Amino acid sequence: MDRTVLHSDLNNFYATVEKKLYPELAGKPIAVCGDKEARHGIVLAKSEEAKKFGVKTGDVIWEAQRKCPGLVIRPARFPEYVRNSRAVRDIYARYTDQIEPFGIDECWLDVTHSKIFGSGEQIAERIRREVREELNLTVSVGVSFNKVFAKLASDLKKPDAVTVANRDNFKEKIWPLPASSLLYVGRATEKKLSKVGISTIGQLAAADRAFLKQYLGKWGETLSAYARGEDDSPVRNMNESADLKSIGNSMTYREDIYRYEDVKRLLYVLSESVAARLNDAGLGKADTVHLWVRDKELENYSYQKKVRPTALCGEIAEAAFALFKSQYKVRRAVRGLGVTVSGFDKGVRQMTLDDLSGEYDKKERAERAVSAIRKKYGYEKIQRGIMYQDRSTLSMDVRGERLVRPAGLDGEIASQDEGDFERIPPEEE
Repeated sequence: MDRTVLHSDLNNFYATVEKKLYPELAGKPIAVCGDKEARHGIVLAKSEEAKKFGVKTGDVIWEAQRKCPGLVIRPARFPEYVRNSRAVRDIYARYTDQIEPFGIDECWLDVTHSKIFGSGEQIAERIRREVREELNLTVSVGVSFNKVFAKLASDLKKPDAVTVANRDNFKEKIWPLPASSLLYVGRATEKKLSKVGISTIGQLAAADRAFLKQYLGKWGETLSAYARGEDDSPVRNMNESADLKSIGNSMTYREDIYRYEDVKRLLYVLSESVAARLNDAGLGKADTVHLWVRDKELENYSYQKKVRPTALCGEIAEAAFALFKSQYKVRRAVRGLGVTVSGFDKGVRQMTLDDLSGEYDKKERAERAVSAIRKKYGYEKIQRGIMYQDRSTLSMDVRGERLVRPAGLDGEIASQDEGDFERIPPEEE
């Protein structure tokens, strides 16, 4: 029996929340942006009205204003976006507990066993209506028999719409789409496929599997299966923890990152989230730290290293930063970072010298004390000193969001020069 999988995507999420908070913005072109005073501040989200002027996510602020002279610039209010995201997920939870976030504004839902509420399309319509009427937000929902096609379907009709891609119509709806639309086909993979005449998902589905595996490696085989609708990856239950193989978090920052100290600070933000989730999941300590990097050209890289078993934020962050300094050779400005841990001991481990010295236990008690204070008084009430180098990071509690991504491209051994890893843009020197 086919599964029934939904993919929900909140439309123009940050910009829509801004209009919800400030009704006087209705009908105006708005863009949610990074700090105007920060170098290379960019557009993080835009309204439908701004889209009509050609404003794009990633535009530098002055560039967006040149496209749309009447553009209203709004600062990012991440706590509000998180609060609204959680409210939307509460609506999803009325229909299923199999809810897997894909960033702050997207989720997969498995409603295979939710027939009491109707078909997948009927449930999607109910969700769309309830999100609009109760939260004054809009959502586009894709309905399909797997996660990959459900996501593709949710992109086909926006805003505030439901699209079904089933066994009968997916070749008509999905296969004509550009190969770059397929989940995990990035810019580099798109270029490689184009070189061998593959420009659509249908052409990717028809290509010889053995050739794709040889040409793209193991990932080519996976993309071939995705294109044919053979994705059987489960939608993870939102309460699931025992079978987790890894725990991670990532972010796309509001501007290009040029300095090692900025990378280090953001890796600490992410590691706070990862360590908190690891402790909540009761999986013990992890012995492997993974680092994901996206550069300003949107190329992805991933690295990993073995570490002493740990569940401490500080140790996770320092391992990730060490990976960045030693492995990230490209030396282009960074736009995205991610930290993941794996290799859980589930509380079963051998006694080590660190255990005998009590050094690890002292650090663990300190981090648990910080966690308890945050739970009682709020995340921002107690911070590491490194966060005060950029006060915009003080409220960045990214713990509530999880972004799933595949392994990227491995880099080569890099130099360990200190300072900026790319020059400041010429206009800002």
